[in-house]
Amino acid sequence: MSIFKSHRDIQDIEARSPHWHSAANPSTLYAFLQSARAKNGQGPALSFQLYGKADSPAQTLTWDVLVQEVTRLANLFRAHGIGPEDCVALVLPNCFEAVTTLLAGAVSGIVCPINPLLSPDHIASILRDSGAKLVITMRSFPNSQVAQNISLALAQCDGVKTVLEVDFAHYVTGPKALLVPLMRPKFRPCAGVTYLDLASEQAKMPGDALSFADDPQDRVGAYFHTGGTTGRPKLVQHRVFGILYQGWAGVTLLFKPSDVVICPLPFFHVFAAYPVLMSMIAAAGHLVLPTPQGYRGFGVLAQFWKLIERWQATYVVAVPTALSALMQRPMDADLRSLRGVFSGSAPLSQDLFRRFETLTGIEIIEGYGLTEGTCLVSVNPPDGQKRIGSVGVPLPYCDVRILRFDTQGRITYRCGVDEVGEVCVSNPGVTVGSTYREALLNQDIYAEGTHLRTGDLGRLDADKFLFITGRAKDLIIRGGHNVDPLMIEDAIMRHPLVGYAGAIGQPDARAGEVPCVYVELIEGAKLTSAELMTFAEAEISDVAALPKYIEILPSLPKTVVGKVFKPDLRRMAITRVFDHALASAALGAQVKAVIESQDRGLVAQITYSRTSSAVQFTKDIPDIHQVLKDFLVRWEVIDHKL
Repeated sequence: MSIFKSHRDIQDIEARSPHWHSAANPSTLYAFLQSARAKNGQGPALSFQLYGKADSPAQTLTWDVLVQEVTRLANLFRAHGIGPEDCVALVLPNCFEAVTTLLAGAVSGIVCPINPLLSPDHIASILRDSGAKLVITMRSFPNSQVAQNISLALAQCDGVKTVLEVDFAHYVTGPKALLVPLMRPKFRPCAGVTYLDLASEQAKMPGDALSFADDPQDRVGAYFHTGGTTGRPKLVQHRVFGILYQGWAGVTLLFKPSDVVICPLPFFHVFAAYPVLMSMIAAAGHLVLPTPQGYRGFGVLAQFWKLIERWQATYVVAVPTALSALMQRPMDADLRSLRGVFSGSAPLSQDLFRRFETLTGIEIIEGYGLTEGTCLVSVNPPDGQKRIGSVGVPLPYCDVRILRFDTQGRITYRCGVDEVGEVCVSNPGVTVGSTYREALLNQDIYAEGTHLRTGDLGRLDADKFLFITGRAKDLIIRGGHNVDPLMIEDAIMRHPLVGYAGAIGQPDARAGEVPCVYVELIEGAKLTSAELMTFAEAEISDVAALPKYIEILPSLPKTVVGKVFKPDLRRMAITRVFDHALASAALGAQVKAVIESQDRGLVAQITYSRTSSAVQFTKDIPDIHQVLKDFLVRWEVIDHKL
């Protein structure tokens, strides 16, 4: 593993070779797996525990066994007609099979991991768009609706004729194992679809070698859906070399064979699938999965410090909301094995960074990536200085440009040091012209014919540290979960009394953002916010997309062409949320204005009206900080009235 302390180390790596991929690197995903087996065949590869307690039963696969399981599954998929251009859909929570089927699907054909918590309509949309021929999912299991939802989704699809089911009963031990058959919910299988037991079918296949040629040519190996709360999720195509590049970068910059990484994030998300899983394959390290639900699993957050001690974890993968929740728990375990915590998927507040470091002595390693770029683009140096607020320096062979565009998508300005513009990326994970499976979506998303336009706003400092300052896109990021505001607006607009709706993300101290909707009714209509909230709950299937707040206004701010002007809505939401927080603390402070700063984004200007001396005013500033410190929106005190 190279020592990665600064951008100079990235330059040194690039100077040693003109390309990340050499003859010594595997050219196929299966060869990549075989290399991990050769390095550490008898060593632990993957551990999983069904329950979240630190002393809960757990199972572990060695690299020898993991490769054998992937081999059997890849042969099974090929026997079911999955070729290099065919898709197998994976709809599973975290477990051994979520990992082995993800890998086997990409070895035999194209794998499409799908969020199992999506509604049947969303799952059906992804199945249709991916052209999936085979679905891997859960058998009916207590306290789970996945099997039933898949059946409902399949009723809307024609292409899937076979479902291979994973029975979670084999993870259950003790007296609980006797209860599973009695408590297993019944569901109606989809007519015309054959349901088979994955384990039984897998056991029939050879595990010593692939039954088909392992083609070394680069090809599409995976489809990942973006967001998951839009009416029609977009499928991003990932090529095998881009997937392998993520593993190469991980072992080159971050991990070594002795590392133990706890990853409670789902494998339908690129963060877990590529920078984590592929890096651990490259390093032949040990990956630990606590519960099928990850951080949402019962007892995981309550016992997380002890889970680190149990597994002697060296790294933890997290999102800011999980880190914030951990700050509320007593640190009751020995964390001397822990070297770092990786955070991504949503912005990390500076205060949370500092609080975590103070409590644990560990610095959070923040990075930046996107589904369209096969994930990781930049990361803070684990062994060097981490610039708070920065998402690190670009990976080797990754070129980040900060550009500005006109309304026709033409470049108007190439930004210099610390100048804000749109982040545009070129790396081995960006395939120009075929980022999305749907060809029309690939139009006008590349700058200069080489760089993917991310839709994020940011800047590069003099030392090549990247700072994300905002989003050109309107996606609401609720605790790392992408929520498309258009889906919320469409649902609200289905109410016959609603004339206009504007959905935005309002600041939230825990989730970063939560959905908020401002509404204008049709002329003469009578409707309350509570009635509209009840309507929204019936229309919006994804819990993350449910509005936290709905307000009916006499009229919404609009542009000259009649489009709802969302910057004004964001200012209104920031003002309302901050004023409520300040009033609850009885500080005598309030938001005077929300301005837009080119380098800081939206900034709330706080005015102080408590009757006091200037000395008392200065002493009270820390109290304002204490109230607002967990919000990601920036703020400043501009005056006070005596």
